[in-house]
Amino acid sequence: MFKYLIILFLFLNINKIIGQDLKEAYASFTDEEMFLDGVDNEKIWEKAKIITDFNEFFPVYSDKSSQKTEIKMVYDKNYIYILAKCFVKEQKINVPSLERDNQQRGNEGIAVIFDTYKDGNNSFWFESDHTGVKKDGLVSNGGQDFPTDLDFTWDIFWEVQTSINKNFYLIEFKIPFNSLKFPENIEQWNVQFIRVDSQEKTFNTWSQVSKGFTPFDLAFFGSLKFNKRLEKSKSPLVLIPYTNGQISRDYENKINSSDFSFGGDAKISVGNGMNLDLTLNPDFSQVEIDDQIINLTRFEVNLPEKRQFFIQNSDLFANFGDSRDSRAFFSRRIGVAKDKDGNTIENRIIAGARISGKISNNLRLGFLNMQTDQDLKNAISANNNLVFTLQQKVFSRSNIGLIFINREKTSNSYLLNNQEKFNRVLGLDYNLLSKNSKWTANIHAHNSFSEIKKNSPYSIGSLFLYNTRNDNLRFKILKIGEGYESDLGFIMRNGIYKNILRYERRFWIENEKLRLVSLSQLIRYIDRPHLNTLITDKNFSTRVEISFMNRTSFEIEFWSSFTYLENEFNVTRNENALPLPIGKYNYNFFELNYNGDNTENFNINAGISAGKFYNGNKFSFQTKLNYRIEPIFQSSFNISYDKIDLPLPYDSAELWLIGPKINFTFTKELFWSNYIQYSSLNESVGINSRLQWRFAPLSDFYLVYNDNYFASNVFAPKVRSLTFKLSYWLNL
Repeated sequence: MFKYLIILFLFLNINKIIGQDLKEAYASFTDEEMFLDGVDNEKIWEKAKIITDFNEFFPVYSDKSSQKTEIKMVYDKNYIYILAKCFVKEQKINVPSLERDNQQRGNEGIAVIFDTYKDGNNSFWFESDHTGVKKDGLVSNGGQDFPTDLDFTWDIFWEVQTSINKNFYLIEFKIPFNSLKFPENIEQWNVQFIRVDSQEKTFNTWSQVSKGFTPFDLAFFGSLKFNKRLEKSKSPLVLIPYTNGQISRDYENKINSSDFSFGGDAKISVGNGMNLDLTLNPDFSQVEIDDQIINLTRFEVNLPEKRQFFIQNSDLFANFGDSRDSRAFFSRRIGVAKDKDGNTIENRIIAGARISGKISNNLRLGFLNMQTDQDLKNAISANNNLVFTLQQKVFSRSNIGLIFINREKTSNSYLLNNQEKFNRVLGLDYNLLSKNSKWTANIHAHNSFSEIKKNSPYSIGSLFLYNTRNDNLRFKILKIGEGYESDLGFIMRNGIYKNILRYERRFWIENEKLRLVSLSQLIRYIDRPHLNTLITDKNFSTRVEISFMNRTSFEIEFWSSFTYLENEFNVTRNENALPLPIGKYNYNFFELNYNGDNTENFNINAGISAGKFYNGNKFSFQTKLNYRIEPIFQSSFNISYDKIDLPLPYDSAELWLIGPKINFTFTKELFWSNYIQYSSLNESVGINSRLQWRFAPLSDFYLVYNDNYFASNVFAPKVRSLTFKLSYWLNL
């Protein structure tokens, strides 16, 4: 423990590093009535100060953008208006999709990102293109990691209008102050403007960002000054009632069923910087389904949260512990459970409350409480799930956090399952984020408490990152006791001591063809302290990545691995297969990956790996073909193939995963998405087809068709359902 205190002392002092000077932008107050029309015909626009001088960030790092961009900002008591004038060479401009928050690459547009508390950690993202397609989201953790620190699931009410001229287009944003959170009587925010230029295929920022960092890193934001102090943030009361109906047939058990339900959410402002979210009988049938994967590891897979109720301020809950191996809270544990056969199924949430945000400029609070229902058929207990967090800002961007988690049975305990009556976790984290983003670190110390007392119920660790233009260093030490448990968290495995050291060196070329060459080396070492430091894993890798000026990249990586299997391992998951025995395995393999230009209407991403695999061999390839017809049709075709050859008497197999996606964006209000997934591992085919009609702002009608088929000896339906959901957003 003493060495962790030394590391903490060193990290605390790193905060003294001085960041760059802020670039300045100005917003002018007006009493004049503003009309949102995508035209700068109000007199106040003539007086507003022009913000220009954008810098090219990608693919060439330059002090000047190839095409000019001008920004003006004004505000009144209720709204902030942003007018973006983007010069173009020709009127023909890419429109990859008409869907809100679409993740298609190659779109033209302007993003405005507000750090309203100037804390360098969290910000609000608003983006639109020349047709008025909206994108809004949240940036967390300082915006250092793409895409982890960006979340476009978050939606609020705002407006935009556009107009297109011969040599430029105009985008006019109208963003309600009551959709944002900021301190009372403040006269300054931090801001960044980003322009994606599809004609020149460039990424441009207003406040210049250093090489080697993300363009939305909050350390590089400029200053936005208001000439009149802002009044108190007054968020409206939002009610979102919904109704839902479903008919289904289980062909295997020959059961027809139907269901009709209703519920809703409420969003209530608490103080100047906090939100209270309430939900009653929530339904997530409209949420995009997860991509299947072929998991050839011994461990559970961590899938992202897509349910909007858990999104805003999610970093207040999710960032405790080690994000990969020992995450204290993982929201997908709520509302999901295992049936008697070990399959993942929905566990109904009865109701929940979530309050999160700023108590003061330097103190954030998070509280979540959700009640899940019992399921007698699958022996699932009813549980109360509670999470409480505090986060105190220290120095310029760092913080100290406290988390308490309690999962406790609330139903009769006669259900015969392996779940203990309660599980609790108490933990402290120190998160370092230096003013200039070069230094990042996390130190955590967590302890769990259960009905049955466990040995070594702790998780302690430190993660250290150093990033500059040319160098990236990552070092992690993690120790998870064999008795540490978090029923609402993600613990990959217990009883380990893990060390990782990774160094990357970047060489910026930037000639006509090459942009960047990076070399990296990784060393990973895991042992079992309670088993006489038994070494279970050793990995060494050497990686070369080459990025080209045409936005494509190529990677090659060589791995040398050692694994000690502590338990028998059925690699192919075939019920009749003989599992690999306990023991030592040495194996080497290589990986090749190619990433195409995702701004093109047709592009390919592909990868292969080949070499030894435990006591046999494995060859794998993955490919993703993307094709779109702008702006109506978007498609991708995903193929994953693994050929495993193990010596007799062990099992060999060829595993396929095929998943085409076909989306139509007919208008800005009408979307149809289709996803088909075939897995040879599960011997099944799944179809998900979702029609969405946005009939009013943030109000939707969904029609969702799900179909599952057996695909082994006979192709036959398994379960089929048709669901509708109607929700309406009310600002009161």
